[in-house]
Amino acid sequence: MMADEDRADELTAYLHHVSVRTALLSAMLAAMALLMIYFTTVGPYQISFWDSLRAILDNDGSTEATIIWNLRLPRVVAAVLVGAAMGVAGAIMQCVLRNPLASPFTLGVSNAAAFGAAVGILLLEGGIVLGQSVTTILITNPYVVTGSAFLMALVAIGTIVLLVRVTRISPEAIVLTGVAISSVFGAGLAALQYFSNESALANIVHWQFGDLGKINWDQNLILLAVLAAAALFFFLKRWDFNAMDAGDEMASGLGVNTDMLRIASLVMASLLTAVAVSFVGVIGFIGLLAPHVIRRLIGNDHRFLIPGSMLLGSLILLVSDTVGRNVGDMLNWFFASGLPSFVIPVGIITSFIGGPLFIYILVRGYRNVDQG
Repeated sequence: MMADEDRADELTAYLHHVSVRTALLSAMLAAMALLMIYFTTVGPYQISFWDSLRAILDNDGSTEATIIWNLRLPRVVAAVLVGAAMGVAGAIMQCVLRNPLASPFTLGVSNAAAFGAAVGILLLEGGIVLGQSVTTILITNPYVVTGSAFLMALVAIGTIVLLVRVTRISPEAIVLTGVAISSVFGAGLAALQYFSNESALANIVHWQFGDLGKINWDQNLILLAVLAAAALFFFLKRWDFNAMDAGDEMASGLGVNTDMLRIASLVMASLLTAVAVSFVGVIGFIGLLAPHVIRRLIGNDHRFLIPGSMLLGSLILLVSDTVGRNVGDMLNWFFASGLPSFVIPVGIITSFIGGPLFIYILVRGYRNVDQG
């Protein structure tokens, strides 16, 4: 009798565990939908919430619909997709590498893509300065920049995967490898900037900041397809990731091929990051910030951690981009000043948020080691 009561209590606790987390994810999804609509109303041309919703549902060719569908909605959708991509990539990397500092940014994929973009810009502009020879041609095909960034990101991914396969280095050492890769590509990027003419240098620096305004509907569709495939793979492997949280030995005992799962997950997460970064530039720390916050709220269960990291990554990037686009107006409203309107690239906003978090995680990690 007591055993039946204990099982009933366990079932009740489990159902409560699931319902609370499902409710939280549902609330985040609803909040994201409302914010997406609201943020399409924000800008120099004022549009009401209901007019924006009507224009989204019915692109009737009106001024409001043209502004929303051609200018604002692609940017809002990009924030959702890129944020989700960075968030889930960070969550998976932290799991398979068993390192809280693992993320697309810290593994060097972002710096590799930045180097590739710089190469693409210089190829298009002929912007190398050697001696007194300077040639400048305006960029006419941005897909060359995107393709070059993507190619270099794949080089970074391939280097990490090759080291895992050939040397079987530890998950902790993979993060240090990412730091080394980031340093190498960072040095290459600095060299390209040094030899660039003024026009090419301006384009390279602007690309590094991260900007959602450069993405279009075609690129959003490509990103959506890659994100859907990667998210499906991660969700199908959710129980394997839960097993890996208990350690490789425990996961292997449960029938999980940890080496293959680690490599496949790194490839999928890095590929997802490469596509996102190649379209919008370097946007750091989303993959570090979102998983850590979600773990605080709902724990390490990947059934909820995977969608939660995607949703929170989207919310963070949505809010950060809107703040960056309207920071001048916000300061004028708060301080009653006469500042002109200006825009701060979203990559700068996310770095301001993520940098202190990175330091906090490092400090907390060393405290845990000392206490252990």
